Amino acid sequence: MTTDTVGPYERGFREFTEAYEAFGFADIHAGAVPFLPPVPGLILDVGAGSGRDAAWFAAHDWEVIAVEPSVAMRSEAARLHDSPRIRWLDDRLPTLATVHRLGLAFDLVWLSGVWMHVPPDERPRAMRKLATLLKPGGRMVLTLRHGPAPDDRPMWPVDANEVERLGLDLGLALRVATERRDDLQGRPGVRWQTVILDLPDDGGGALPLLRGVILKQEKAATYKLALLRAIARIADASPNVAREADEHVELPLGLVALYWLRMFKPLLERGIPQMPERPGAAPSFAREAFRGLASIAPYDLRPGGMFTGDLAVAVRRALADAARTIADMPATHLTFADDTPVFPTAYGRVPVRSATFATTEESLWAYGTTRVPLTVWHALRRMSAWIEPMLIAEWVRLTTGYAERAGRRLAADDVMAALRWIEPERDTRLVRDLALGRLSAGNAVRCVWTGRTLDADSVDIDHCLPWSAWACNDLWNLMPTSRSINQHSKRERIVAAPVLAAAQPAITEWWESAYLRADPAIRLRFVEEARTSLPIAKERDPDLDEVFAALEFRRLRLRQETQVAEWAGPGRRG
Repeated sequence: MTTDTVGPYERGFREFTEAYEAFGFADIHAGAVPFLPPVPGLILDVGAGSGRDAAWFAAHDWEVIAVEPSVAMRSEAARLHDSPRIRWLDDRLPTLATVHRLGLAFDLVWLSGVWMHVPPDERPRAMRKLATLLKPGGRMVLTLRHGPAPDDRPMWPVDANEVERLGLDLGLALRVATERRDDLQGRPGVRWQTVILDLPDDGGGALPLLRGVILKQEKAATYKLALLRAIARIADASPNVAREADEHVELPLGLVALYWLRMFKPLLERGIPQMPERPGAAPSFAREAFRGLASIAPYDLRPGGMFTGDLAVAVRRALADAARTIADMPATHLTFADDTPVFPTAYGRVPVRSATFATTEESLWAYGTTRVPLTVWHALRRMSAWIEPMLIAEWVRLTTGYAERAGRRLAADDVMAALRWIEPERDTRLVRDLALGRLSAGNAVRCVWTGRTLDADSVDIDHCLPWSAWACNDLWNLMPTSRSINQHSKRERIVAAPVLAAAQPAITEWWESAYLRADPAIRLRFVEEARTSLPIAKERDPDLDEVFAALEFRRLRLRQETQVAEWAGPGRRG
């Protein structure tokens, strides 16, 4: 029996599309309609086929991510149902790797006539992938096809009890399994059933685990908190570096070490103790590591940085010292109840010494790997805004306690200030200088939102995704606009999807001319920042259309997480 479940739809897309579009949504899904959430939200339509269901949800004010692995079906569906609320993706079960890269959490996961195409041995993995995409309180709807399989399409038997059992293993509760009903196309022996599962909480036990790590683990130093905070920062700012490994994701140990150094630098420069012994002394990993880093700010320790001369040597060695400390200490001693490590870590090697050192993905992976349980990773991606304050509060408590034991009074506010994740606040100087340089050279600089030509007095640099909602100074997020739009019209709102789509030619032209044609350090920074913080495939260097599509998905995620008001464009209210 063939296992090619996509090929038949690719070859027969016209016939399948005609059959699917012959019936209305309410007729096909009569068993599910009474259980649809009353308030529209974000839906994942897996195996979206002709787009019939996606179009119904879009028409009812849902935002839709429609996944369809058949190129021909996907193209035809996008042509038939051209809606700005539907975003089409090439992805498939059991992994849904592209969807997971987006970092979105869904109110509704929808599988209509899909489950019978998933081989039984792949179903536990498929259900796990689907469950981790649900929001707490989210719902999954599956329509199951019972009866004989056609000769031209591979299918496997399905059973509502199996679906319920797989869901229970992941914290999903059965809401309803309807009675089977006859096939509307009249195919002999074919019957359909709707199964609905709910996620009552985070579904994976990740939040109790994180609380235990933060509050209950024995801590002889702040290292365990630093490790968890570094991973939380990666989950929020650089999630696309992660690669899946069974029940975990793997992170480059070099990036964990980079964020580790960035956190400890202001603490150690102010002499704030990080362990109970000899409170004024620097931890062992820092004695040599920070000596050569005195000339740089914490925010210089970021993906896409380039260092030369003695500073290249210092950064390369500091990362090695921090990575080895992480592997030997907190990653070893931060454990589950059975003493197995929560974040198994393997130290790699120090990259070869050279005149320059860049914090690229390649160099950061060379230091080794840190593995994060999938449930913890998804919780950190979605809830870092709540988890990080808990980490900082516990860090302050430990640090002030260390100082008190040594007879030293340390104000909590001073520790909080040192623990603040330092960014060059709204630092658009580099990009502004690039824009002014282009103007000085006689090149046009245009507002990405209006297309109007700017001069030195009117040019301003806009955070496309607003700083107040997400403090991101990545180059892809910085683009020229007029001062009046940036400071008065758009301000702190998230640009609406149609406005962003209309601006695509201007945005990609700016990326090309200002960043990719700039000096190597600027080009490197743009590429590395985009590759680490945006949901872009890693198989090759992305083109600018792919970066823009990833920006749109990041916009959708930010809108979902913050509920910040949207900007409807120049001269409009919204």
